[in-house]
Amino acid sequence: MKHNPDNRSDNVEKIQEHIDDTVKNIRLADEMIEKTSDRNAKRDLQDKNERRERALEGMRHEIKDEADYQEKRK
Repeated sequence: MKHNPDNRSDNVEKIQEHIDDTVKNIRLADEMIEKTSDRNAKRDLQDKNERRERALEGMRHEIKDEADYQEKRK
């Protein structure tokens, strides 16, 4: 079986899409938090958003690393 070469040419774009989707989900959850009176649902959504914020930090570091890698290859 032939090994596929590592193609990282579109990684920055893919990571940016994940960041955009995560930010959108945070906003949607914030809207739901404002609209619901269910304390458990609010707490669950707040917990999810905290995890999303931590994930965003990681994705932002990853996109920077990937952009630096792409720049070095030029």
